[in-house]
Amino acid sequence: MKKLTALALGTVMAVSMTAGVSAATVESKDDLKNATIGVQLGTTGDIEASEYEKDGATVKRYSKGSEAIQALLAGQIDCVIIDSQPAQKFVENADGLKILDEPFVEEEYAICLKKGNDELLDKINGALEELKEDGTVDDIMNNYIGDNIGETPYESPEDVDRSNGTLIMATNAEFEPYEYREGDAIVGIDADIAQAICDKLGYELEIDDMEFDAILAAVQSGKADFGAAGMTVTEDRLESVDFTDTYANASQVIIVKAD
Repeated sequence: MKKLTALALGTVMAVSMTAGVSAATVESKDDLKNATIGVQLGTTGDIEASEYEKDGATVKRYSKGSEAIQALLAGQIDCVIIDSQPAQKFVENADGLKILDEPFVEEEYAICLKKGNDELLDKINGALEELKEDGTVDDIMNNYIGDNIGETPYESPEDVDRSNGTLIMATNAEFEPYEYREGDAIVGIDADIAQAICDKLGYELEIDDMEFDAILAAVQSGKADFGAAGMTVTEDRLESVDFTDTYANASQVIIVKAD
């Protein structure tokens, strides 16, 4: 697995230790009302953390999760709220951080599509169901998470007919292990699941990397056919896009500095 140097953790020590220093102690969700919270803009963590602003919390929004981690290490914020799997990678690769035991919120990941694109929605749901039943989704997950990382890589069948054209996937490749960069390639759970879906449906896959908060707009406008970026199904998002069936369960967690 690629270390989080690709997410700019190597620049952490260059961040000023004096600018905007925060000092609240966060030991549970109850402490968030007095805290300065770092989140990635437009994510579930951003949406859920916003609820604490009315209680006196300050929410600082960053374009990338790695930027929020840098700010936490620099003492500029008190905690970071982010998805559990990327959180584990951040903590593994940066000294002095820990994840609180209590999950912040449980969530479900799904693929988003433009509202009314029912034909493609039905096709993707059908492919997802087949990939779940034959164990492909589990193998993809296990290849990136758990005790057998790297042992079950997804490979496209040799005889795939791609005559149906190309599907464009919008993502944000700053979210290991769901999507991240290895050299020029975007890899990860979502990239592999999307490739497996396209293989089932007879499409080429093209991945368009963008800021997370631009994904919904890209799908709505037709710039992308679907979005996959560890995206949680929420009532707000359902107002602007449709979602496929769930393909993964996850949670938001709180990262703080270790004692």
